Amino acid sequence: MIITDTATTLRTRAWADYALIDSGDGKKLERYGDYLVVRPEPQCWWAPKYPELWDRVDATFDPAGDEDEGRWAFNRKPAEQWALSWRDVRFYGRFTSFRHLAFFPEQAANWEWQSAALKARPGARVLNLFGYTGVASLAAAAAGAKVTHVDASKKAIGWARDNAALSEMADAPIRWICEDARKYVQREVKRGSKYEAIILDPPKYGRGPTGEVWRLFEDLPEMIHLCAQLLSDDAAFLLLNAYAARVSGPALAHLLAEAVGPARGGTVDHGELTLIEDSKPPKGIKPSAVQPREIGLSFFARWQR
Repeated sequence: MIITDTATTLRTRAWADYALIDSGDGKKLERYGDYLVVRPEPQCWWAPKYPELWDRVDATFDPAGDEDEGRWAFNRKPAEQWALSWRDVRFYGRFTSFRHLAFFPEQAANWEWQSAALKARPGARVLNLFGYTGVASLAAAAAGAKVTHVDASKKAIGWARDNAALSEMADAPIRWICEDARKYVQREVKRGSKYEAIILDPPKYGRGPTGEVWRLFEDLPEMIHLCAQLLSDDAAFLLLNAYAARVSGPALAHLLAEAVGPARGGTVDHGELTLIEDSKPPKGIKPSAVQPREIGLSFFARWQR
């Protein structure tokens, strides 16, 4: 097995239903469909390029201490949900209580990578752990995979099913399982289950449906070793993503390499997921001479055959 010695930056650029338009002063200005949204991003130390745009926003997330907690302030009445799309996958945007809009746009770089890998493996069995609202699961199914989607939140599973229906994929080969991810993986290991691909995107902290506690730094090593046992002999990949600030790409890579083991061969690469500001300003706004800025949002490591 080879661990690459050069980090990879997976960049997500604007697409039809999403764009990072501007950033600065500890915030980012984004477009979700036709909503202009401001969310906190402490690492944006620079000044905004288009200050005149920030007065036109539809929604602003006001953090209360922790940047993930707080409340939304609206300048127009928000829809409960609105349809968005990425390639063949459709899903709903929603103003959640944790500053997110029911999906993570920077993950588009991972969706693209996994879709390409799975198209070469029609019928591959994919396990998506901490699957949230299911966009990665739907992208995998659209690429021809058979997916097992696991999340501890009943609400998130419901939203994922709504997204499947919106994508006209209600009958796609996806199993929706509401359960603590660690318990599910432990049971799958005992069953001898195998998968050709595993997507693991755990939170920094979480709770299972019956009070189970997940802490990334304490629990990830066991989880990744269990996942490695679920890889079939001809598995295609194991993708690990983490958002915690104290995590690094190399740390994830070495943990993943240890879990998968040298006997499998293959390559482990690692790096960062970023969002890049749209190079085209909204209509009526004079283009800025400032080069589009790039915001790093999470780290990843992935083993592939």
